[in-house]
Amino acid sequence: MSKIEYFYAGYSAFAYLGHAELLRISAATAWEIDHRPVDLRAVVAAMGPSKFGTRSKPHMDYYFGREIERWAEQRGIPVLAQTPTHHSNDITRSNCMLIAGLVEGINIDALSHEMLRAHWVDDYDVDNPEDLKKIAATVDLDGEALLARGEAQDVKDIYEANTREAIERSVFGSPTYFVGGDMFYGQDHLDMVERAIRKPYAGSWPRSA
Repeated sequence: MSKIEYFYAGYSAFAYLGHAELLRISAATAWEIDHRPVDLRAVVAAMGPSKFGTRSKPHMDYYFGREIERWAEQRGIPVLAQTPTHHSNDITRSNCMLIAGLVEGINIDALSHEMLRAHWVDDYDVDNPEDLKKIAATVDLDGEALLARGEAQDVKDIYEANTREAIERSVFGSPTYFVGGDMFYGQDHLDMVERAIRKPYAGSWPRSA
């Protein structure tokens, strides 16, 4: 089966905003989602933009305020009126929980969607094991088992490999999608992702030197 490579982090606002649409595209085209949870903070730092905490208030108000509320209205989904309370907490546990599901052969489409939704709608702390267990239970998964599996070295190795690959492939942030090697950054490009599945764009990525 053909796959949409999906680089994202389990706490990403824009991954949340586009996730339901990505699931729709996957179902409509029969292209599987290849989940690649990454350390988004390391990816952003490697690509050169200012760290989230050092950006100006107008920048943050626009990209992580006005853009989020408009896109939530556009997509017809709820979202918090402010950044989640625990958004600055560590993101390793949540991303490794997602990878643990993949390693165990679980389709994590629903788990990842609920993780993103719970963080951005219910203000869950995705570094809190109890909140993560509740998220897993919502989609009928054993959160305690997934959390334990997420502590294993092979899962951590996959997480690190995903992050390295994202940096090597010039991923700028979350979410980023690849269709046949062509990169689409941002959930606002999902209409182009669907078009590329049905009819690839001319040209290629990455650009040759």
